[in-house]
Amino acid sequence: MFLYGTLYLLDARYGTAVVHPLAPYVLGFFAGLTALIYWFTARLVRANADNFMGAYFGSMVARMLLSVTLVLVYLFAGGGSEGRDGQWTFIGCFFVLYFLFAGFEIWAVLSNLRPFSKPGGAAK
Repeated sequence: MFLYGTLYLLDARYGTAVVHPLAPYVLGFFAGLTALIYWFTARLVRANADNFMGAYFGSMVARMLLSVTLVLVYLFAGGGSEGRDGQWTFIGCFFVLYFLFAGFEIWAVLSNLRPFSKPGGAAK
């Protein structure tokens, strides 16, 4: 909700020069993709705890491929008719949201890591 509010405020203040009209849909795409990837990773880890690295990196690749597909669909479905400013605004909003969601995913993983060392010292 915070990101939707931020998009609304930026759109109200600066308009389409900063926020592309499709930005809320891109935000929804990333929210749905994050939920799907979380479910996929949790399911693989639940099946076998040793699958975490493969599941995590597989989810990163899936996120990147689906994101590139979204950009290509936008460009081939008429995104070029908006002119250069519209394209750059879409690409800018897309990458800001992409990196926010990727950063959130990395933060979630790092904050949930179990310590590999003993409480009193380094691992031996």
